[in-house]
Amino acid sequence: MKCPGQDTQFWNQDAIYETTCPECDHPMEFFKDDATRRCPNCKEKIVNPKMDFGCASYCQFAEECLGSLPEEFVAKREDLFKDRVAVEVKRYLGTDFKRIGHTIKVANFAEKIGKEEKANLAVVLSAAYLYDIGAKNTLEQQDSTKPEDIAKESQKVAKELMEKLSAKEVLINEVIDIVGHHNRPDKKDSLTRRILHDADLLTRMVTCEGKNGVDNKEFSAKLDKLFLTNAGNKLAKKTLIETS
Repeated sequence: MKCPGQDTQFWNQDAIYETTCPECDHPMEFFKDDATRRCPNCKEKIVNPKMDFGCASYCQFAEECLGSLPEEFVAKREDLFKDRVAVEVKRYLGTDFKRIGHTIKVANFAEKIGKEEKANLAVVLSAAYLYDIGAKNTLEQQDSTKPEDIAKESQKVAKELMEKLSAKEVLINEVIDIVGHHNRPDKKDSLTRRILHDADLLTRMVTCEGKNGVDNKEFSAKLDKLFLTNAGNKLAKKTLIETS
C-alpha cells in the first residue's frame, strides 16, 4: 500500500505550487512530494520549502517512499530520532526519577562533548540515553550491580527499544557495541566510546566525588589522566574547578 501522504489520489489543488529559488529568485514549481528540485536557472539543488516530511522523520522506509532525502533533512531526521529514544527511555524507566536524572545528565554532557568533537550526535545521544538502561532489570532480577551484568542487560534492552523505534541496523549495532562496553576505553578506541566514557565519568564525579578537597593544580593534573577526549577534559575542568 502506498503512503497516503504521497498517493496522488489524496491530493488537492494545493499539491502543486510555485515558489522562487532562494539562490537566484527564479520562479520554480514544486509538486508536494518533491523532496528537492534543481532550479532551471542557476541549477542549484533546492529543498522543497513546503514539504511536510511527517512520518519520514522516523519511518525506516522514508527513503524508499520519498527517494533520496536531502542532507538537511537527514540531519533533522537524526535529531528527531535521538529525541524519540529519550522519550522511550523515560517511559521505560517510569518513576525511577533518580535513574532518569542520571541518564539526562550523561546525555547533556555527551551532547556538549560530542558537538565540540564533531561526532555523530544521533549515535552519541542514543548511546548516552541507553548507556545504563539495563541497570534496572539487573538489580531487580539478578540483585546485581556489577558493571558487566549491567552492560550485558543494557545491550538486550537497548536493542529491543531501538527495534521498536524502527532504527536502522547499522545504528542499532553501533549503539549496542557502546552500551555493552563499560570498561575504560583505550585512546585508540572509537571517538563515540571515548565520549560516552567521559560523559558518564563526569556525571559520576559531579554527583558523588567532586574535588574532595584536592587543590586545583593537582586536581587538574588528575583530570588530564582520567578523561579521554580534549572536549571532555575541558568540560570537566570548567564544571569541577572553575565553578567550584
